[in-house]
Amino acid sequence: MSGNRTDLYEIRMALSYLRRDMGAPATFSLFVRGLPQARGFLVAAGLADCLSFLEDFGFTDTELDDLSRITGLDVAPLAGLRFTGEVRAVAEGRVVFAGEPLLEVTAPLPEAQLVETALLNLLSYQTAIASKAARCRIAAAGRDVVDFAARRTHGPDAAMAAARASAIAGFAGTSYVAAAARYGLSPSGTMAHSYVQAFPDESTAFEAFAADYPSTAVFLVDTYDTLTGVDRAIEVARRMPAHHPIGVRLDSGDLHTLSWVTRKRLDDAGLSDSLIIASGGLDERAIDRLVTAGAPIDVFGVGTRMGVSSDAPALDSVYKLVEHDGRPTMKLSAGKAGLPGRKQVFRAADRPADVLALHEEEAPPGHEPLLTTVLRGGRRVHPLRTDSELVRDARARCTADLAWLPQHARDLVDPAPVRVRVSERLHALTEDVRRSLSPHPA
Repeated sequence: MSGNRTDLYEIRMALSYLRRDMGAPATFSLFVRGLPQARGFLVAAGLADCLSFLEDFGFTDTELDDLSRITGLDVAPLAGLRFTGEVRAVAEGRVVFAGEPLLEVTAPLPEAQLVETALLNLLSYQTAIASKAARCRIAAAGRDVVDFAARRTHGPDAAMAAARASAIAGFAGTSYVAAAARYGLSPSGTMAHSYVQAFPDESTAFEAFAADYPSTAVFLVDTYDTLTGVDRAIEVARRMPAHHPIGVRLDSGDLHTLSWVTRKRLDDAGLSDSLIIASGGLDERAIDRLVTAGAPIDVFGVGTRMGVSSDAPALDSVYKLVEHDGRPTMKLSAGKAGLPGRKQVFRAADRPADVLALHEEEAPPGHEPLLTTVLRGGRRVHPLRTDSELVRDARARCTADLAWLPQHARDLVDPAPVRVRVSERLHALTEDVRRSLSPHPA
């Protein structure tokens, strides 16, 4: 049960609705009002956790006792309440744009209201991280990128979510063991500077690591002096079995220059099959500079800046009532006006433009709908799949959508999103509802 994972005003509103028997169906649309300045697209993520939350939604006796104690409210009407509604959503891994619903909830009004906070929390964070990770993948231009974010994310749950979201975006692995096990990801990890410091000298540390892990020996070479560390790694590698290539990890300094010198020394030593891994404060722009300059780096380890989406840590995501008891409605607030009615997004594979329409509209020729029904009667429409299967399929969708994106939306600097056109019927409904709600009709 998870009913208390909400804001107090949701509880107050739900109780008020229940007292007045306001249980007619309501549709809420969850979308991002505007993209962050540095984003030309978003990658949908977090839906699986939303569905699990909705299927488990309810209040235990303990939760109700706690809620009554801390608020002084009569919460008896919440006893036995479950989520019984429908969810239509964009599949994880799909690329989306501002104004396009990530999901729409249709349920009795109290139920639909109570789940707002959790749905916004789950979708907003994971979508932000997946979008940042996708930009890192674009910057890497075919080189592997690995998630190193766990130690800097905002708690263990965020570490799990960041590993999952980055895997959806196409990262090759994660350093976070729990996430690798749960989501079927490739675990990735070498050694820390403390390992090197724990031995009398660098060479002894490298020899011990090579003896313990001969098939996965990656040496962190910058504890004392990077190029001296490279030479010592080469000395140890020469004494290892020839069929076990090594890796060298650069974690500080001028990564571009150091990677070139390191590559030459490895090649001159007959270790041309050895990998160079770079880490240390990387994000998509740093990766892009290195790739553009031709740095011979094989793998990028990305941590903090991806795991907290440092340049755009929050999305302007909202959950707005768009229909109640069959009546389309909308908000008219300055700068925050929405669009009424249940929606659909149509996309064509051969053109960089989307159509935002009413849910009952037919798809324009050559277009497909992005929102599909994933929950009905409070239960998943499709059979429950494993966590690893969900991530694998979402990654495939993300790969296809990133290939579909035009270059102007993929740009890492000053990107321009794909155009989203409002259908004629949705535009007409918006104007009708606006006139009906306006205190000063034209």
